[in-house]
Amino acid sequence: MILCCGEALIDMLMRETPAGEAAFAPYPGGAVFNTAVALGRLGAESGLLSGISQDLFGEMLMQALASSKVDASLVIRSARPTTLAFVTLAGGQARYAFYDEATAGRMLTPADLPALPAAAEALFFGGISLMVEPCGSAYEALMARDAARRTCMIDPNVRPDFITDPVAYRARIERMLQLADIVKLSDEDLGWLSGPGSIETRARKVLTGRTRLVFVTEGAKGAHAFWADQAIFEPARKVPVADTVGAGDTFNAGVLAALGRAGVLGKGDAALTEPEVVRAALRLGVQAAAVTVSRAGANPPWAEELE
Repeated sequence: MILCCGEALIDMLMRETPAGEAAFAPYPGGAVFNTAVALGRLGAESGLLSGISQDLFGEMLMQALASSKVDASLVIRSARPTTLAFVTLAGGQARYAFYDEATAGRMLTPADLPALPAAAEALFFGGISLMVEPCGSAYEALMARDAARRTCMIDPNVRPDFITDPVAYRARIERMLQLADIVKLSDEDLGWLSGPGSIETRARKVLTGRTRLVFVTEGAKGAHAFWADQAIFEPARKVPVADTVGAGDTFNAGVLAALGRAGVLGKGDAALTEPEVVRAALRLGVQAAAVTVSRAGANPPWAEELE
């Protein structure tokens, strides 16, 4: 199982009523939640570890997990409210305003962390859960606890407007990057974390510690993979773009699903960085993300849509 560890929330997406009035409609979302859902739809054994409310939005999230075949046995339910993310679009690019104080997801603590089943061979981390407390410390503690025996992937998915303590956040991400086997960054994330420079030069600086494979996405251009002394690039598919909500999350799922199909997600598997394995992972990530951007909201494809 690929266990996704992080936020599940409700995206409030802009819509228009029949009377022409502006409105917001609720959709299940969150970067880590989206990756778990996309993995389930792609046929991977997927699970979610997150704090989810018992309120009506929490029920929406649980139903969405079930309908996409995601194992929710490690979800921690509480009476706290659900995080809401109001999403606006500018030129097809999503902008977010988060309402997250004292929510079921945010208030997850290190003491809440369960023992993980042996079936969880790979862990995925990322999203806004790493930017706030106490859940940021909880997910970092989980990664530190299990990184020596389970393959770990991280996508920081940086949201600068949501970061209240950039120094502490940068320090956390640096520590988690050092523990990760696989890292995914957007070109914007790379710029925020590393400043100016070529994508390859900055990506290779991440190939330290345990990290063996780095993916960098460039939106409509495509995506890169870097490992050892090698690099490949996969151009983006040309599709009509509805919006970019969930695109990077779906890319992550495509990568992990392909690596799972190749049977290389066991900790320390040497085949993880075989060129054909990496190329297949990059290709599926780009292909799946193209479907997501072609339709509104975070609506990842099912495996049969990519055949």
